[in-house]
Amino acid sequence: MIKPWEEYIKPHQVYGNVYFVGAKSGSTHMIVAENGSLILIDSGYPQTLYLLLENIRSLGFDPHNIKHIIHSHGHYDHLGATRALIELYQPKTYLGAGDLDYATGARDLTWATELGYKYLETFTPDVLLYDGDVITIEGIEFTFMSCPGHSEGATSCFFYADGDQGLKRCAMFGGAGLNSLTIPFLDKYGLPHSLRDDFMKSLNRADQEYVDIHLGNHISSNKMYEKLARREKEGGNPFIDENCWHDSLRQTKAAFEAMLRQDAGK
Repeated sequence: MIKPWEEYIKPHQVYGNVYFVGAKSGSTHMIVAENGSLILIDSGYPQTLYLLLENIRSLGFDPHNIKHIIHSHGHYDHLGATRALIELYQPKTYLGAGDLDYATGARDLTWATELGYKYLETFTPDVLLYDGDVITIEGIEFTFMSCPGHSEGATSCFFYADGDQGLKRCAMFGGAGLNSLTIPFLDKYGLPHSLRDDFMKSLNRADQEYVDIHLGNHISSNKMYEKLARREKEGGNPFIDENCWHDSLRQTKAAFEAMLRQDAGK
């Protein structure tokens, strides 16, 4: 379980109309459309909802303008606060089709149990995402890539942000954690071992994409703290880094291959 009062991270602009408004254990990114509508990518834990709303306000934006929530996947630390946001602001919600039963609570696969919680904040997504979907949201075109593995419906998203260095392609990978790919976890919940093969394919496929700005769905994924420190010390924008996306995926792949080798040696 997390201690919400220890989860605060100062919100900040990533690039142009893209901001980080999340917490230490659950990332949330916010995209500001030209009409002022707010688009969130992941909502984080319900326990840190108050931090999310305060972060949005502290940047000068109104949470009442939250119109859309895109989810990278259906785990508790990524969709836990969505139900409360629906009740407050009625945003449109998006989730990979493979994780529908996670969100609705039809299957206990949100990882809430493993995190020490009970998933009570169920909801039914308005839009189910499929591989290759291209959806324009408030004038911004999002391309979605199904990347199963970490969850069955993990979905990467790609879009362009406009800032002082022109248009930059941003992306978030659907889910890079290995915790849900262990044999004990897969067997406990009756999930196919083939998700491991799917995960490797997802990593390799996503690695073919060009990305200027990697938005980590956990702050370690894109080394957020390091980049903030570099920006404060050196100036510029370290978040613009065409290698970060590939480095993160390849590090995940190396760790996954090590896990597979360890399993094979048992």
